[in-house]
Amino acid sequence: MTHTNTRPAQGAELASMLAAIGCAVLYGLPNQAAAGELEKWDFDAALLQYVESDNRVQATEAVVGATRNFDTETSLNLKLTFDSLTGASPNGAMTDDQPQTFTRPSGKGRYTVAGGELPLDDTFHDERTTVAAQWSAPLGRDWSYSGGLQYSAEHDYQSRGVNASISRFFNQKNTTLTVASNLSLDTVNPEGGVPVGLSEVAEWGSPTFSSDFANSRDGSTADKQILDLVLGVTQIIDRRTLMQFNYSLSLSDGYQTDPYKLVSVYDQAGGTVQGYRYEARPDSRLKQAVFWQTKYQAPNDDIIEGSYRYLFDDWGLDSHTLDLKYRWRFANQYLEPQVRWYRQSAVDAYQPYVTTAQLAEDPQALTADYRLGDFDAWTLGLRYGYRFTDDREVYTRLAAYRQMPRDVESDVTPADAADLPDMTALMLTVGVSF
Repeated sequence: MTHTNTRPAQGAELASMLAAIGCAVLYGLPNQAAAGELEKWDFDAALLQYVESDNRVQATEAVVGATRNFDTETSLNLKLTFDSLTGASPNGAMTDDQPQTFTRPSGKGRYTVAGGELPLDDTFHDERTTVAAQWSAPLGRDWSYSGGLQYSAEHDYQSRGVNASISRFFNQKNTTLTVASNLSLDTVNPEGGVPVGLSEVAEWGSPTFSSDFANSRDGSTADKQILDLVLGVTQIIDRRTLMQFNYSLSLSDGYQTDPYKLVSVYDQAGGTVQGYRYEARPDSRLKQAVFWQTKYQAPNDDIIEGSYRYLFDDWGLDSHTLDLKYRWRFANQYLEPQVRWYRQSAVDAYQPYVTTAQLAEDPQALTADYRLGDFDAWTLGLRYGYRFTDDREVYTRLAAYRQMPRDVESDVTPADAADLPDMTALMLTVGVSF
């Protein structure tokens, strides 16, 4: 089973691609003494281990990239990524004083959660493979373009994407204006089929369990299309300072719901659990974001980097992200601490649970997924790198992430920290480039 909404937005990938434009000014370009020396392959490989607290999700990701440099501006990049995820994931139901029993997503079997424990689905397991190719080249003296393809597959989710960008250089290439786009066509085929939003979760052991389970399903597959557009301006302020501004727009249309998430139903606030419903989310979503980033190389060659992003959408969510890094360089080594702060407001459809009276009002959208609720998050990281030569490096990065849900201020469905506990994760990355 997988959680289809955990994957990053393609717009974020486009923003990262734009951020790379001009970054070599501060991080160093390869020697350009001879064009023949550039006609070679550059390789990058990294391994990430991600572990959440309380025996929740664990992930291992391996990435291998290869870039063929034909000249200083023309290149072909190939990338292969493999992810393996296991562990237990919150199913969306509330913590309760009494034991709770849930049907597995496939409809085969069940699992029981003890009283006072957060309901976790221990069937969470998936493997994903992603392949991508990107071509970049100049168009005359003042233009360049890029285009690429991407495909990823896991047992219940497939994604096919195509992207393109074009850049215009001004002021002796000190100013770069870039327009980028990405189109992604996704298909989800969850275990047991696609559940009907807000339909009642069948009770295991009831005489009509099989038919109830079948009636809560609406086909085996569903589709989603995502169109991302990014407008970016990169400005070289001076030989030590680089600044960038991006505006991005992302339009999703189709199946947005997580087919494995539930919502607890209570007779009244703080009352007794009456059952569970499958969540339902709107079938379209428009997200917009503005992004600023500045990189500065100090006279001693240390590098300071800061960025801020503000995102908002038509679901009622808005978020703020502030990221700061400082890279100390000494001899052929560097040390880079990082601090990242994130704050998010809940979407309009978010509730930690629902009452029978609220269900009687026939809501059109409802989710108890904590990832769409109010929360703050902090990331503290430290990266160490050792450079053998200008183009050969090994590095490792250790980061700690803490997510802290904020209480839902509602007279109808109040919740507290005991109902929505914090989540902590550790991430270790080891990589090499040559």
